[in-house]
Amino acid sequence: LLDRTAQLDDQIQAYLAVLADQALAQAAEADVRRQELHGDDLAVPHPLLGVPVAVKDVICVSGAPTTCGSRMLENFVPPYDAAVVTRLKDAGAVLLGKTNTDEFAMGSSTENSAYQVTHNPWDLQRVPGGSSGGSAAAVAAEMVPIALGSDTGGSVRQPAALCGIVGIKPTYGRVSRYGLVAYASSLDQIGAFGRDVRDAALLLGTVAGHDSRDSTSMPLPVPDYVAGLGAGTALGADAAPDLNGVRVGVPREYWGEGLDEAVGDVVRAAIDQLAALGAEVREVSLPHTDYALPVYYLIAPAECSANLARYDGVRFGLSAPDAPDIWEAYRLARERGFGAEVKRRIMLGTFALSAGYYDAFYLKAQKVRTLIKGDFDAAFEQVDVIVGSTSPTPAFKIGEKVDDPMQMYLSDVFTLSCNLAGICGLSLPCGFVGVPEETDHKPAQLP
Repeated sequence: LLDRTAQLDDQIQAYLAVLADQALAQAAEADVRRQELHGDDLAVPHPLLGVPVAVKDVICVSGAPTTCGSRMLENFVPPYDAAVVTRLKDAGAVLLGKTNTDEFAMGSSTENSAYQVTHNPWDLQRVPGGSSGGSAAAVAAEMVPIALGSDTGGSVRQPAALCGIVGIKPTYGRVSRYGLVAYASSLDQIGAFGRDVRDAALLLGTVAGHDSRDSTSMPLPVPDYVAGLGAGTALGADAAPDLNGVRVGVPREYWGEGLDEAVGDVVRAAIDQLAALGAEVREVSLPHTDYALPVYYLIAPAECSANLARYDGVRFGLSAPDAPDIWEAYRLARERGFGAEVKRRIMLGTFALSAGYYDAFYLKAQKVRTLIKGDFDAAFEQVDVIVGSTSPTPAFKIGEKVDDPMQMYLSDVFTLSCNLAGICGLSLPCGFVGVPEETDHKPAQLP
C-alpha cells in the first residue's frame, strides 16, 4: 500500500502526510502480536490487527501533523491521540497517513484545503466530494482499505457517493469526538469508509463506544455490526440477503428539482432491487426537508464562529510576531491563517449570533431543527429505513462550483437532515453515472 501510494498519490493528492516509518513499525508490532497469539487456542486476534487505516487530518494522531487543511494549524503536532486513534492502536491497526480535507472540514469538494486539491480516482478532472475527500479518494484508489472521516453535514456520505464506496455517519454520540478538531459541535461525528459494507461496519464497531472524556458520548454497549449484517453479506457468500419484512420509506421530498435525472434513475433502480429482495417500499413524507439547508447554514456557521474564536494567534494557531499591537496581531493571525470559506462561515455565524439577530435567526433555526427531527420520528413509526440519493449530482469538475457558494452548499442538500436530527446515515454505491458501460469497475485512470 505504501508503494501504491507512492505511485499514485502525486495524481490523486489524497494524503497530506504519509506516516511510512510509523506504519512499518506498527506493522512489525502487529506481526509480533499475531505470533504471540498463534499458540493460544483461546486467543482470537482483532480483525483489524495489522490492517492499514487512513485518518482524516482533523483527527489528532500523537506525533503526526494535524493541520485541518489550514495554514492556521500548519505547525501543530498534537501530543495525544484522539479516542478513535487509541481504539485503532489497541486493535493493532496500522496508521498509514493523514488525509486531505477542506479547511476545518468546511466544504463539499476538498478544494478548500490550504495545501492541495484532491482528485477523484475515477476521473482526475473531477472532485472526490468533501470535506473528507482525501479519505474517500484513498479508499477508492485502493491506497488503503478503510479510513476515518468526519461528517458535519454529509462530509463522509457525500464523498463516499462521489467515489463509489461505502460511508457511514453514526448516530450522534455513538463515537467519541475527543481529539476531533471541532467545527460545529452539535453536528460533528466521526464516520467510517470502506469498499464494502462489511469493512465499514468493522471499522465503525472498532472505534465506537462510550468515552468519559466526551460529554456527548452515549453510555451504551456497541452492537456487533458485522454479525448484524446477516446471511449473504460476507465476502464470497452466494446467498442473496432476504429483506422480507423490511419496510423501506422513499421520501417524496427527495425527488424534486435539483436531482440529476441520471442519478435519480440509478437510485430508483436500487430501490427496485430492494423490493425484488423482499422489502416493502412505501412513500413517506419529510415535510420540513426544504428548511434543512437554511437551518444548517445558520447553526453550523454559528457554532463554527464560537469554536474557531480560540485561534487568535496568542493562545492557539498561527501567530503574527510582526504586528505592532495586540489587536493587529489578532487581525493578521486570522487573515493569514484562515481561507476564504472559513472566513465566510465565521462571518455568517457571528452575524447570526449578534445582538438583535440571535432570536430571529439562530433561535428560530433551532426550533425548525426540532421539527426536522420530528419528521424522522414520525416516518420511522411507518418504516425501518429511509432511502434516497446521497448526492443530487455525480462528481462535478474541479473548479466548477468553487466561485458559487450556494451551488456548492446544495451538494449536501440530501445529507444535512441526518446531522440536524442526530440520526445515523449510510451511503451505499448503487451504480455509475457518466462511466462507460464497458468499464471493469476500477478507477478509470489508474492502474
